Amino acid sequence: MTEKALRLGTRRSKLAMAQSGQVADAVSQVTGRPVELVEITTYGDTSREHLAQIGGTGVFVAALRDALLRGEVDFAVHSLKDLPTAQHEGLVVAAVPVREDPRDVVVARDARKLTDLPRGARIGTGAPRRMAQLNAYARTHGMEIETVPIRGNVDTRIGYVRSGELDAVVLAAAGLNRVGRIDEVTDFLSVDTVLPAPGQGALAVECPADNADLIAALAELDDPFTRVAVTAERSLLAALEAGCSAPVGALADLLADGQTVKEMRLRGVVGTTDGSTLVQLSTTGPVPETHEAAMALGRDMATEMLAQGAAGLMGERAH
Repeated sequence: MTEKALRLGTRRSKLAMAQSGQVADAVSQVTGRPVELVEITTYGDTSREHLAQIGGTGVFVAALRDALLRGEVDFAVHSLKDLPTAQHEGLVVAAVPVREDPRDVVVARDARKLTDLPRGARIGTGAPRRMAQLNAYARTHGMEIETVPIRGNVDTRIGYVRSGELDAVVLAAAGLNRVGRIDEVTDFLSVDTVLPAPGQGALAVECPADNADLIAALAELDDPFTRVAVTAERSLLAALEAGCSAPVGALADLLADGQTVKEMRLRGVVGTTDGSTLVQLSTTGPVPETHEAAMALGRDMATEMLAQGAAGLMGERAH
């Protein structure tokens, strides 16, 4: 008799289905059990409001977590940047697989790069974080751009460019990679220009905290370097109390000497959406050896950023 299939809860979007499908294959390999996808509609998928208005992070996650806690699915896959920073009682992130490209990318008309966009170009993005950094970049490089808030899936967003409604849109490289549309990118943004969202490009595989066998099996998919990096980024985010509606970018990257990872650099940015004020910080040191050390790294940087004026920028937060 074949073993019962594991049920993987996923959002219905093309992107969510693609990334869940990849995790399902990997889980099937390590457990020897079939994995079936269970589609769950979340409030974030059905609401047409802008993300900042519907409560930011968590809107895509709540329904999946409810299904986990009710036992309707065995585990769930989230985009890590959608996951609230507070640990959920009763659930555990059993694996953070190897991270995809964390960068943001531009899809523009006429194959243009960010620097080639026409004066007054209209650039669409749903993220205040991207707006803040794009506007700051434009200010310091003598460019005139207008950032336009948009929502919707990859098709919808790129559609605004194809129809001529917008000159460009900014998206996450990881998402386009996962849905097989990376060839439509006209410019990869350096993280020096736009720091990604904390956890961008990484996935979180979450399951009930009391399922020890499943936790052990899923742990095989965990990448310790990705986990330590996103732990530091998310700790920074939590300490800035940023959530989705205050523009925070963060990236921890591992600096290798040949095959050996020597150090980790953590960079953070917070700013006003018009780009007039940015507080940026970078720190480099040994790779944190423990979860606590990674958390402390993020917290310490947040404290320093708040001291440098980040606290004053947080006034835009929707309460």
